[in-house]
Amino acid sequence: MPLALLALTLSAFAIGTTEFVIVGLIPTIASDLGVSLPSAGLLVSLYALGVAIGAPLLTALTGKLPRKILLLSLMVLFTAGNLLAWQAPGYESLIAARIVTGLAHGVFFSIGSTIATSLVSKEKAASAIAIMFTGLTVALVTGVPLGTFIGQHFGWRETFLAVSVLGVIAFIGSLIFVPRNIAHSKPASLLQQLAVLKQPRLLLVYAMTAVGYGGSFIAFTFLAPILQDISGFSAGAVSLVLLVYGVSVAVGNIWGGKLADQRGPIGALKLIFALLAAVLLLLSVTASNTWLALLTVLLWGAVAFGNVPGLQVYVVRQAEHYTPQAVDVASGLNIAAFNLGIAGGAWGGGLIVEHLGLIHTAWIGALVVLVALALTYWSGRLDRNNPAMAVSAEGSAPLASAN
Repeated sequence: MPLALLALTLSAFAIGTTEFVIVGLIPTIASDLGVSLPSAGLLVSLYALGVAIGAPLLTALTGKLPRKILLLSLMVLFTAGNLLAWQAPGYESLIAARIVTGLAHGVFFSIGSTIATSLVSKEKAASAIAIMFTGLTVALVTGVPLGTFIGQHFGWRETFLAVSVLGVIAFIGSLIFVPRNIAHSKPASLLQQLAVLKQPRLLLVYAMTAVGYGGSFIAFTFLAPILQDISGFSAGAVSLVLLVYGVSVAVGNIWGGKLADQRGPIGALKLIFALLAAVLLLLSVTASNTWLALLTVLLWGAVAFGNVPGLQVYVVRQAEHYTPQAVDVASGLNIAAFNLGIAGGAWGGGLIVEHLGLIHTAWIGALVVLVALALTYWSGRLDRNNPAMAVSAEGSAPLASAN
């Protein structure tokens, strides 16, 4: 395995940690800065909004830069954002730090796949991308609970300092091991990206992605205060629950990918969205019991991110049919849709907490996920009415090249 690929994986780990660790720190940050839980939840929303905006816009604007220079610049921006969060004098400056870090996140994953595939032979390209993205999974399993532990025992600022150190290590690794001359084609312009957004069938997939993720993040954003205030977990125990959740997510990702291969993306998404809605609804009942809440969170992790493989494969299949000249753009915009869903879900969850209460985020999130399930059924029906898409809608055979 090229050492440069390990440097990219470490970068993905650091970025994944800083994105999701905030969930475990929301009660601590809210208390320390004297803001409400909904206001602290905006730290999730605005970060995700920075990712969603940064990915298409900044990727297009930086298309002429050499890949290594752009990669190193992104890690500098990422590290600076976390250092700003570490030293943030107040809530507003912390918000600014999160947005800056989110901008770096969006562009990193836009160019990371291209860099990863350039490091290996063509037949190993998919494996290289998978290795890089394991950094995100490992972040959920280890980085987030560890960062939460640091924040709860040493202060939330020290969590961002620790992530900054990871950013420096990733920068040094990329500086030393990533080749200077990485061939790359010019990224799609903003006009080309907007052309993809004119396709109704792709817009429907993006809606499935955003609504499905948004429903889950209505509750997930406030998981730590739910566990502390309703389930009765101590602040220190929350990091252990997040560890259990992360392990479950890792298993669920593998299961979701295999399910998409076996049933096709639509068949897999129908099942996963239905299970996700059921688990969120169950959480609204079990949250008040410590052990039942823990079991529910374990189940939640197994389905929360299991829809990612199916959604990504599905958008590629749709793009191959409707916008074959811009498959990569369509896939990248689906990443933006994920983050728009996270931003909207966290923001909506904050409103629910403010006006109704913490526990209501779970069942309302379930209702939103059911909307994503309805959109999935609608998209599958449209596929069946299109002979060219009918097989890939439910079957797995045509998906081998896309997966």
